[in-house]
Amino acid sequence: MDYELYSDVILLGDSPEAGLYAGDIGTVVEKHNVAELETGYSVEFFDMLGNTVAVMTLPASSLRSPTHADRPTVRDCISDL
Repeated sequence: MDYELYSDVILLGDSPEAGLYAGDIGTVVEKHNVAELETGYSVEFFDMLGNTVAVMTLPASSLRSPTHADRPTVRDCISDL
């Protein structure tokens, strides 16, 4: 899949060390093409107040495009309080 810059993407797997979990929504901020490797993307993830939670470089296979069936959700993050 090829993602455009500044498009929304959905994380497919957990990355607890970054505080991210499957289903989290991020924004593509950079595309990385390296010969003989899968295309990668730098993705910025935000909280609901617009603060950056993490920026990660991920392979395209770790992401998917949003669909009409997707809904924002809230998870309890007591450790962030």
